[in-house]
Amino acid sequence: MSDDHSSHSQGSSNKSWLERISQAFSSGPESVEDVLEILRDAEAQEIIDTDAMSIIEGAMQVLDMRVEEIMIPRSQMITVKANQDPREFLGEIISSAHSRFPVIGDNPDDVIGVLLAKDLLPLAMDGELDWNHIREILRPPNFVPESKRLNQLLKEFKENRNHMAMVVDEYGGTAGLVTIEDVLEQIVGEIEDEHDFDEETHIKAHGDDSWAVKAVTPIDDFNEAFSASFDEEEFDTIGGLVLKEFGHLPRRGETVEFGGLRFTIANADNRVIRLLQVTRSEL
Repeated sequence: MSDDHSSHSQGSSNKSWLERISQAFSSGPESVEDVLEILRDAEAQEIIDTDAMSIIEGAMQVLDMRVEEIMIPRSQMITVKANQDPREFLGEIISSAHSRFPVIGDNPDDVIGVLLAKDLLPLAMDGELDWNHIREILRPPNFVPESKRLNQLLKEFKENRNHMAMVVDEYGGTAGLVTIEDVLEQIVGEIEDEHDFDEETHIKAHGDDSWAVKAVTPIDDFNEAFSASFDEEEFDTIGGLVLKEFGHLPRRGETVEFGGLRFTIANADNRVIRLLQVTRSEL
């Protein structure tokens, strides 16, 4: 008897929710937020589970995002220089654990190709690790503007079977790079860090005389916030400057001190620094 009642109750709940979403779409939702509100109600009724709802929200968020919002800035790119001895960059390729590397010509904005780490292995084994052979295995670079929408980029990645694109600014200069993993992370991964920044906030103070600082924070903004005087010409972001000081791509928890400040990596993956914890250096 209780099973029948439970089944009837669940059926009524489903019918009620289905009637609401049907009615909403028959008159046409006025915004994405209207759709999300209906779906969140379905989540509350356990019709949609939390993980599925998270993916739906991520997919809808991608519709309004552009490449410039998620790209790896030029200052944090790990690249290979065409005039560099291959034995010099081989160690960095191995330690970085990346699979693709932009190859830069004499001009820093001149990306002549993309080098796949897996393509180097046969050359290394055959003793042919020189540029005459490396140039033959370079993949052509794919260029996208900073303003490109992420849903369009993802579609291009799927159609062209590319996994990485170079991002160019309005003047044709290299602004950074973006990968298919970066786009998918917006949908299925936890994009924001654990410090709950507002969308426009780059620096967040804590009560223990420490600050959470996004790696993409422009150096001029950082200088103003911390009364610092870091060079604003060499690097655009504080993450790029910290990366230079480490001399390698640091892991979470690693610390470096310079300019009277201590920088601890709070969030990073095997490609880019995302979040820093900043404190004053001890005297």
